[in-house]
Amino acid sequence: MQSLSNRKKVIEQKPMNIWERMYLPAIAKGLSITLKHFFRKIPTIKYPEEIRPYSKNFRGQHSLKRDEQGRERCTACGLCALSCPAEAITMTAAERQKGEEHLYREEKYASVYEINMLRCIFCGLCEEACPKEAIYLDGPHVTAEYLRRDFIYGKDKLVESKFDITKLNRENV
Repeated sequence: MQSLSNRKKVIEQKPMNIWERMYLPAIAKGLSITLKHFFRKIPTIKYPEEIRPYSKNFRGQHSLKRDEQGRERCTACGLCALSCPAEAITMTAAERQKGEEHLYREEKYASVYEINMLRCIFCGLCEEACPKEAIYLDGPHVTAEYLRRDFIYGKDKLVESKFDITKLNRENV
């Protein structure tokens, strides 16, 4: 069968000499590359003692943010879950009760907010989709665990701790 382009490629193989048949030039070239790398500076970072600098667009563990008064910003709109291509985010919405105004910003809040870190691909689409700027990928690396259920992060691991402005004022005085 002829090729569609009607081009033929003629390959000539010249016979190898005795040195090439013993592969000595190839072995010598490989050893020279090895010796060249042997005397280079080691690029390895000894992790616990040295921490490497991260780029500005590093995406770490998710965190659910609070507003200036310490209330959760998430209103359980579900846009982050819809935008997640891996379907790693699940949430359950609930109505805010009387007396919970200091805990939640809006009338609706996420009573259950879970991210399956085994499914998450750290793409950042949830961060872009959130209209309230409630979720950010600004945390540390996701730690290693032994059980699969430990990789499902709930609000206990995701919501940032409350910031007490009165302590900051006392330290500055």
